[in-house]
Amino acid sequence: MRVLLVEDDAALAEVVAEGLRDQGMPVDLAHDGLTAAGLDLLAYDVVVLDRDLPGLHGDVLCQMIIERPGRPMVLMLTAAGEPGDRVSGLTLGADDYLAKPFHFPELVLRVRALARRRPDARPPVLRAAGIELDPVRRTVVRDGRHLALSVKEFAVLEALLEASPGFLSAEALLEQVWDEHADPFTNTVTVTVGRLRRKLGEPPVIATTPGVGYRIGETG
Repeated sequence: MRVLLVEDDAALAEVVAEGLRDQGMPVDLAHDGLTAAGLDLLAYDVVVLDRDLPGLHGDVLCQMIIERPGRPMVLMLTAAGEPGDRVSGLTLGADDYLAKPFHFPELVLRVRALARRRPDARPPVLRAAGIELDPVRRTVVRDGRHLALSVKEFAVLEALLEASPGFLSAEALLEQVWDEHADPFTNTVTVTVGRLRRKLGEPPVIATTPGVGYRIGETG
């Protein structure tokens, strides 16, 4: 699940983005409407959108988003919290509306719920090679054994299961699981996959092909 946060208050944006990243969500930031409009919006599952934005008002950006086939879901996160504001925001086509100040755990739940409601949302449970991953309950089981994974390990396994039986390159994993600020020369993907392999146990289930990437399957 990939999130775009459009918020002109830079300090608030950083706090919210870091909080969502701690929950395993790659988050990109835009501090004005024009910057957000110039991004590939279809690359995101959820757009968390302030209304009163410089450059291009959030209402206009919301209407631009909802007109696109395969669009992301839109959560308006705004100081305009009166009942009439909520009605007008939802009338514009926003999928959900949360007023500031807000309770952060509620924001996390709403973002995850919106991602599941997206028309092309992933299946509720991903299965391959004896692994069952439930992205809603955040659980992983292999051959009846429950695994305790870190946020990034869970996200890497989720991406590999979604791609199965195909490969994902290290670059693709970096893009899907981390975010635009990740260092492309880092070895964090290799380290995370190594930890994940150890936790998945025997027999090995993450195959590696040099120059191609990783996939879930028999390793021989």
